[in-house]
Amino acid sequence: MDDLKNTDERSLLAQLLDESKLYKEGKNFKELLDFVNSLSNFAPFNVFLLHIQKPGLRFAASKLDWKKRFNRTITEGARPLLILWPFAPVALVYDIDDTEGDDLPADVAQAFRATGTMTAERIQVFIKKLIRQGIDIKLIEYGDAHAGHIQRPEHDRKVRKQSVTAKEKPDYLIRLNKKHDANVQFATLVHELAHLYLGHLGADKFLKAPDRHEKNNNTMELEAESVCYIVCHRNHVKPNSEVYLTNFVNDELQVEDMDLHTLLKAAGQIETILDLVEHTSFKD
Repeated sequence: MDDLKNTDERSLLAQLLDESKLYKEGKNFKELLDFVNSLSNFAPFNVFLLHIQKPGLRFAASKLDWKKRFNRTITEGARPLLILWPFAPVALVYDIDDTEGDDLPADVAQAFRATGTMTAERIQVFIKKLIRQGIDIKLIEYGDAHAGHIQRPEHDRKVRKQSVTAKEKPDYLIRLNKKHDANVQFATLVHELAHLYLGHLGADKFLKAPDRHEKNNNTMELEAESVCYIVCHRNHVKPNSEVYLTNFVNDELQVEDMDLHTLLKAAGQIETILDLVEHTSFKD
């Protein structure tokens, strides 16, 4: 079922990219990442779908969320926007311009601009969540220039042949620099998890990671840093990705060089495994 869903999503994404003629240059790809950051109440792939339907969208939510969270109602004749939703073909959401009522709180409308809110306590919560998934985290006192890295176990054959059952969880090790503050540690953690979920370490059935280990190092780093850029900004941490992406993402980079579907999916998987984002609701 997951494989079929991924195939449908990938086909839809390819068609939208081709027909919209968007994101063909590096600067437009960077603009896409920034837009994905601006709507953290939706999974990254759905933010992309919203942008295709209505470029310039400021904020969107379900009819239920507009009423319960923001005390706003849908105006007569408003045109809904479509997103994909589990156990249903699509769900309907509405742009703020198609609602009326109380003003949208500034911390919601501009949440993606906040920076530096990570704490050591939250890092410890993430560590506990990841251990349950077979991903161990160690805080090591490295020199300041080394942030950390992820390591796949030596006994690779067992991991590659594992089933999707919890009894055969993989065992990965991510090392983080103990000397860095929580914001840097979080960015490093997300970057290394991105390598895992992007398939740079090989396939993993339990964690639903593809096998993309054949990618060249520059592409791997750019993809991982793009995911880091999305997840960090959507969760109020500003990493060094801005400079990194500016150096790599330019007019010579074509979107065809990047697997946008896998990138957006990995960002969503990381947010899910760390329990980071409370997405739009459709049921009480």
